[in-house]
Amino acid sequence: MRNASPPLHETLLRIASALERLAPPAEHVPDFTQAQAFVWSPERATLQAVPKVNRVDLPLLHGIDRSRDTLLENTRRFAQGLPANNALLWGARGMGKSSLVKAAHADVDAALPPGHPGLKLIEIHREDIDSLPRLMTLLRTRPERFILFCDDLSFDFDDTSYKSLKAALDGGIEGRPDNVVFYATSNRRHLLPRDMIENERSTAINPSEAVQEKVSLSDRFGLWLGFHNCSQDEFLAMVEGYLRHHAIPAATDEWRPQALEWATTRGSRSGRVAWQFVQDIAGRKGVVLG
Repeated sequence: MRNASPPLHETLLRIASALERLAPPAEHVPDFTQAQAFVWSPERATLQAVPKVNRVDLPLLHGIDRSRDTLLENTRRFAQGLPANNALLWGARGMGKSSLVKAAHADVDAALPPGHPGLKLIEIHREDIDSLPRLMTLLRTRPERFILFCDDLSFDFDDTSYKSLKAALDGGIEGRPDNVVFYATSNRRHLLPRDMIENERSTAINPSEAVQEKVSLSDRFGLWLGFHNCSQDEFLAMVEGYLRHHAIPAATDEWRPQALEWATTRGSRSGRVAWQFVQDIAGRKGVVLG
């Protein structure tokens, strides 16, 4: 005697349940009133709120006046719904590239009029660049304005994810959402290692076309803001600004030679080195940095 088949509706329920388990999780739209900054988590397709952003006040950024003013103006226009460019901040390490992005966002967002939906900063990690189109789709219909920020963006020799970034910055058929702009920092102007470009030149049937394919990634950024090693006077101005801001009791003839020695032992002068010195002298003076 053969076993009776289960009722049709039970079979359909089991099939529906199995399909639900196989389906990707629904993308969760966060409450953007929770915070001014978020981090993109592609595994769960969510944006995690950042209660307190690690940032430096804009007036404390010295020696980058031209880049500061250019990025601020671009960000203000974007926040007001006017045309704005993607921006690539490239150059010397420790000279305030990522600090400027975060400070410009805070300055512009604080100046928005009441009732404005807000300017949000969303950090996307370098290894998650492939998910950038999905993030843009999630944000496309939102009333807020979004700065997508990728710190220390660069690509290795065998990395092809730069093609995903090129497509996302152009926006494909739909175009880049009007409420999204992309800011990135990098030590490389063209984001790709020089030997990678040279290798493409030597092995390609048409060397010039291969090189153009690689360097055209940077062309997707309308703003190129260069950051260079600072002078001694700029370095000392950075230190002095931090000391004054944090009310650290130190006479000029005391901290100045110490700061110069600090920079010499590290082989460079930059905003990062200036801040590291200030942390050291604050600790010796028993001052808590807020």
